[in-house]
Amino acid sequence: MRTQSIARPADASGTFDLGGDLRVNRLGYGAMQLTGPGVWGDPRDPDEAVRVLRRAVELGVNFIDTADAYGPFVNEQLIHKALHPYADDLVIATKGGQTRQGPGPSNWTPVGRPEYLRQQVELSLRHLGLERIDLYQLHRIDPKVPLAEQIGELAQLQQEGKIRHIGLSEVSVAQLEEARAYAAIASVQNLYNLANRSAEDVLEYAEAENIAFIPWFPIATGELARPGGPLDAAARQHGATPAQLALAWLLQRSPVMVPIPGTSSVAHLEENTYAALAELTDGEFKTLAEAV
Repeated sequence: MRTQSIARPADASGTFDLGGDLRVNRLGYGAMQLTGPGVWGDPRDPDEAVRVLRRAVELGVNFIDTADAYGPFVNEQLIHKALHPYADDLVIATKGGQTRQGPGPSNWTPVGRPEYLRQQVELSLRHLGLERIDLYQLHRIDPKVPLAEQIGELAQLQQEGKIRHIGLSEVSVAQLEEARAYAAIASVQNLYNLANRSAEDVLEYAEAENIAFIPWFPIATGELARPGGPLDAAARQHGATPAQLALAWLLQRSPVMVPIPGTSSVAHLEENTYAALAELTDGEFKTLAEAV
């Protein structure tokens, strides 16, 4: 596999036209890890966090995913500090509709009341230094609020010019179809990786409808990367890491796939981004797909 001699490896990942009119390189960056422990508070090394964001753009990444709940708001403010004024081709996607009660995995509560979503859009605009958010994703559907009201408020904000495209996160095919009855949906962000493909039906629906599929936690490899395992063997063959080939597999899985691997380290960022240069043979792709 070619390595650091390529200045902008993310360019090799191919492109996707988000919402039909917003072209991004398909290998993006997820900024969640640029916060404190438990996705709470400031990062341990704020200077390194700024370096990571700036290096991502240098490597050709022009799609960065964040959320108001990361920090909360720490992540969006950090992106502003590192990258504003933004490059013309840089797309910042954020999310709203999840509240935080503290650090850790149990302290996330969906809130989809229209007035709350409007408030969060306004705050994200301020924190990111934007007049319009290119992709605003409903972080989670609030089961206590009719979906028509949640998507309807985002559609109203879209009409007001504060949102360009609307996305969803962690939804079923049925929920995605229902949401599309109220507004155009440009993307869906679900858990998906080589070792966990439980959202396969959502991916297939997204591909059929030309909706961007943004897999979060994209480089989990599980037992596939064990010494002598299929991913380990393929990585050795390519002179790559298992994580790089896991990302390469995602990129080859579907043309609507837009992985957003995250890290708080420049070195790890570079390793992830150079995965765009790896190319699996049809046989390798099939072997990895069938190993789970």
